[in-house]
Amino acid sequence: MGRGGGKRRGRPIHGWLAIHKERGMTSTRVVERVRQVTQAAKAGHGGTLDPFSEGLLPVALGEATKTLVHVLEGEKSYRCWVSFGSETDTCDPTGRVIQEGGTIPEPAAIEQALGRFVGEIEQVPPVFSAIHVDGERAYEKARRGEIFELEPRKIIIHDIRLEQMDGPIACIAVRSGKGAYMRALARDLGRFLGCPAHLDRLLRTRTLGFSLEEGVTLERLEALVAERRFEEVLFPMDRVLDDIPALRLRVDAWHKVKNGQAVWLDAEGFESGTVRLLNPEGRFAALGELAGGTASDSRRLCKLRRLFHQA
Repeated sequence: MGRGGGKRRGRPIHGWLAIHKERGMTSTRVVERVRQVTQAAKAGHGGTLDPFSEGLLPVALGEATKTLVHVLEGEKSYRCWVSFGSETDTCDPTGRVIQEGGTIPEPAAIEQALGRFVGEIEQVPPVFSAIHVDGERAYEKARRGEIFELEPRKIIIHDIRLEQMDGPIACIAVRSGKGAYMRALARDLGRFLGCPAHLDRLLRTRTLGFSLEEGVTLERLEALVAERRFEEVLFPMDRVLDDIPALRLRVDAWHKVKNGQAVWLDAEGFESGTVRLLNPEGRFAALGELAGGTASDSRRLCKLRRLFHQA
């Protein structure tokens, strides 16, 4: 999970923003602008988008930044514009052209080829990536012109389909698991079809459970803050933890949890593992760990994993 923010003086704001990042901005710069606009004391993003990319960039504020390490890097959805006819060293429009030519494939050929990329596949990340190689980022070595190879990684493509073809550019919708590079996907699709290709444009439409329809631009965020309507687009801290079951605590159990004590809870129907703990008012307050047992056990021991403070 990406960060892009640290603790500084500011307002104690806790929650998530679904920022619609515009093309040309770095993810770190987006976090800086969010902090400036909201005056939040702490902020961090939930997954980097390259500067040329656009779309959803969830930003955590305050105590919500503590959820970053607990967020399961699940499915992400993209719309990819693949440009056939040239491959670049970065696999995107910002790079140097390293191969040109080939015959632009027909839509039917592209649709047939896409089946090759569904399921668990091996993918070699672009050399211009943040992967560590010999103690430094791969892109740092690539920028110096060093020649090196990255090991292939197993990724999962859940769904991929051609939406539209406009000249040499194919618009492709992709739903993938963690670690998949859309730039590498465009590169490999071109190589498979015998026509060099690169990713011309990328729009992330879904991540961490947020959809593009929930996204807000920085310009819109600034207007809402000025109108004192910022809370309209601030999601609760545990929005990204919806896949973790929740238990509401009674007053006595809540006091023990706040003091770091393990508590016995009525947890029939819950499997062992991580649970969200809600305070007596029903607000998310902590993450706990249910001890081993079965879902049929009526009483289970719960240990505190992390407490979330809210002003």
